[in-house]
Amino acid sequence: MLADKALELIRELDRTKSGQMPPFNEDVIRHVLEEMNALFEQNQNDANATAAGDFEKFNGIQLRHATLQRNKRCLLAYLYNRIMRIRGMRWEFGSILPANIRSTMCEPEFDHLNRYHKMQLHSYHQFFRVGHGARLVELELKPSK
Repeated sequence: MLADKALELIRELDRTKSGQMPPFNEDVIRHVLEEMNALFEQNQNDANATAAGDFEKFNGIQLRHATLQRNKRCLLAYLYNRIMRIRGMRWEFGSILPANIRSTMCEPEFDHLNRYHKMQLHSYHQFFRVGHGARLVELELKPSK
C-alpha cells in the first residue's frame, strides 16, 4: 500500500522509549525515496497526458501527489525527531554520547551533533562577553553593611 513504509518509520520512533535511540533505518528511507521517485515519474507522465487533453488521469495525479506529500512529511518528521532526541541526549549526557547511542547514529547526525555543540559553545561565550552578562571573575563583591 502507498506510504506504508514511511509510516513504519514514525511508528518505530514512537515505540522506542524516551532516552533511547533506534538505529537509523537507512533501508526503509531508501525504499520510501524510491517509491517517491516512482510516484513523481508517474505523475509527470500523467500530467503531460492531461496537458494534451486526457483529463481521465487527473484523479490519479491528485492521489499520487497526496501520497508524495505524506511520504515527505513522514520522512521529515522522522529526521526531525531523531535530531531533537540527539540534542536532548547531548544535554543529558554531555558532549560525548554513550557508545550504545553513538552506534545508532548515521554520519550526518554526527556532523549535526558537532555543529550543534560548537554553536552552543559559541553562544555561551558570546553571552559572557563584556557588556553581555556577568563575568564572574571580574565581579567586585563587597559585603553588605
